[in-house]
Amino acid sequence: MGIRDLVASIDDVIFDVLGDTGHIEGRAEPVLGMFSAPWKQPQIGRLNTSIREPHFVVRVADSDGLTKGLRVTIDLPALDGGGDYDLLQLEPSGDGLVSLILRKRP
Repeated sequence: MGIRDLVASIDDVIFDVLGDTGHIEGRAEPVLGMFSAPWKQPQIGRLNTSIREPHFVVRVADSDGLTKGLRVTIDLPALDGGGDYDLLQLEPSGDGLVSLILRKRP
C-alpha cells in the first residue's frame, strides 16, 4: 500500500465521522468536506490572516469538473454558516485536498 492509498483511507474515516455535507450544483450526490467560515471561529489569541472567505475543503476526486460560479449549499444551521454560496475558485493544497473558496449568496 502506497502513501496516497494510506492517506486516502485515513481521509475516508475522518470525512465520514467529522465531515460536513455539501450539495454542489450539477451533482446528484452530496459531498463530504470540512466547512469553515473564518468570521464564525472562536478567537484564541490573535492570529492575523488574509483569509476571510468561507471555504469547503473536499477531496480532489470530489472537485473534478467543478467550475467558478456553481452553487454550493452547505448543510448546516444558518448560525453556523450553512446556506447557499457561489464557488469563487478552487485551491488545491497538494495533499489530496482542495479548498473551494466560497461567497455567500444574497
